[in-house]
Amino acid sequence: MYLSIMKRLPILLLLCSAALLCSAAPAVEPVTCSEDGGAAAARMAAHHIDENHDHGYKFKLKEIKGHKVEKVDDGCDIELQLDLQETTCHNINPKHFEDCTIRSESQRAVVANCSVRIHVANSAAKVKNYHCDTRQEKTNSEMARICPDCPSLVSLHDPDGMKSVKAAVQRVNENATNQNYYVLREVGRIKIGWMSSTGMNYWAEIALVESHCRNGTRIVPEACRPLCPDRARHAFCQSSYSSSQGLGSVECDYYPATNSTALGDGEQEPLCRHHHGRDHHGHDHDGHDHDGHSGRGPPNHDGHGGRGPPDHDGHGGRGGRSPPDHHGQGPPEHHGQAPADHDGHGGRGGHADGPPDQERQRHRPPFHRFHCHGSDTAIHPICPWPHPEPRGPRLKPKEEA
Repeated sequence: MYLSIMKRLPILLLLCSAALLCSAAPAVEPVTCSEDGGAAAARMAAHHIDENHDHGYKFKLKEIKGHKVEKVDDGCDIELQLDLQETTCHNINPKHFEDCTIRSESQRAVVANCSVRIHVANSAAKVKNYHCDTRQEKTNSEMARICPDCPSLVSLHDPDGMKSVKAAVQRVNENATNQNYYVLREVGRIKIGWMSSTGMNYWAEIALVESHCRNGTRIVPEACRPLCPDRARHAFCQSSYSSSQGLGSVECDYYPATNSTALGDGEQEPLCRHHHGRDHHGHDHDGHDHDGHSGRGPPNHDGHGGRGPPDHDGHGGRGGRSPPDHHGQGPPEHHGQAPADHDGHGGRGGHADGPPDQERQRHRPPFHRFHCHGSDTAIHPICPWPHPEPRGPRLKPKEEA
């Protein structure tokens, strides 16, 4: 018996390592109309928000600020006021959001204050809507007093920051061990800091998706199309870049595809519909902004705040002070509607009676149909739900014969 278990153990470990799904999602308690049922309702709301938040980073429930139950004929309506905290897990990370690490204050923490409405009828609960105010926990001026040497966040489409992103993507595609080229899915965040030895420094976090282009081909990587959602591998990379020395380090975590079935003889990768080459910030995959914005933008109205290189874990730290004359020009307006995902169906549906299944939690769509316009262009906001219907071109009525 012991030998039999030991023989199977390496296989189990390999499966867990490949799928990254060994930690099961915590069960969600049933939501009721009782006055003491706020915790279960809040957990259900957090699962629903995570299921529909398909860009940026995952959030965890921090605190229940308000819980109100209103009786109706067929059950009740529950109103929740919740505080959520951003984690360091990007949405392509297969880890369940409750297992993710909260971003620390020195890493420029992000919080969301959410109002959620849940309807309960016949012992079934459903999220009707939610709206969240997503912001940096501390403004730049507040952070400058707490940690004057900490880096600050800049716009996700900051022109100089995007130079570092483009260089990082190019470095990843120079890795000969990757079978295919990777293209930019989205920029997670960009931090800047001044160091007297290297000038302005940029630390970017980016999400990449595997494309159909084989590594080493003559095709320009920026022209490559991402693979279908279940067939694509993903990578989450952190890079460092300085204005004087260019690209420094690039470190990536790779996540396997959910569908690893080998193609048959003569069979080609399926083509999936998506908006080619555009992420939800209006950038092409080459890292350029095509919305006509060229000014760099601080994350809020108080300027850039403190500066400094990342600490040993790559998430921010201390360094030289910034020069007093370094100022941003104001944040560009956050343009660019999100394209549809590969199968043309956009984000996931509004099921709210439990956590997403492991396959859906494991893999987020590489492209999105909807992305809201946050007031802070340095972070990814939680978009309201249900998402508004996309606006199509107005059709002129047919003239009567």
